[in-house]
Amino acid sequence: MYAIIEDSGTQYKVTEGQAIDVDLRDLPENSDTIEFDKILLVGQGSDVKIGTPTVDGAKVIAKVQGQIKGPKIDIVHFIRRKGHLTRKGHRQKYLRVRIEQIVS
Repeated sequence: MYAIIEDSGTQYKVTEGQAIDVDLRDLPENSDTIEFDKILLVGQGSDVKIGTPTVDGAKVIAKVQGQIKGPKIDIVHFIRRKGHLTRKGHRQKYLRVRIEQIVS
């Protein structure tokens, strides 16, 4: 079984047991699961349910594995003949979750 979920404006195709990286968010104390309720599509083989815009009653339950950092992004601003060079770096923080259950 697979599903297409939307989280923070990004769509993910997920299956049970898969680990994905979603945007970092504040979680309540002692919570180790996240429930995604914006399910755009749920399918298993040729049986597919497409939402308009979401599938009613469907949800995806995921277990939080931890916080990780993404790859380093280098930002270089250069103006020729002016002696201007600015370097900046950035690493986005993500939350790694493992998909436990897809309920349709």
